[in-house]
Amino acid sequence: MISTKVTINCPSGLDSKAAALLVQKVSGYSSSIWLEKGERRANAKSLLGLLSLGVERNAAITIITDGEDEKKAADEISEYFTVGF
Repeated sequence: MISTKVTINCPSGLDSKAAALLVQKVSGYSSSIWLEKGERRANAKSLLGLLSLGVERNAAITIITDGEDEKKAADEISEYFTVGF
């Protein structure tokens, strides 16, 4: 299991478009992928789950990956949030 903390640099945070793009990216991984914001956790493969987190720009989140391709998934998601969409 890998746990990575990142800050969201995307101008609109994790809005519906950004969340949909993220779901498309992570759906190809066999690992379990979760995002945490504060005490809330959501499956990164669930659009509604991601939107329920209410992630805004400059918010700190934790990416949790667990499975055979966890390292690759964690790296790609971290880059997605820090570099932008």
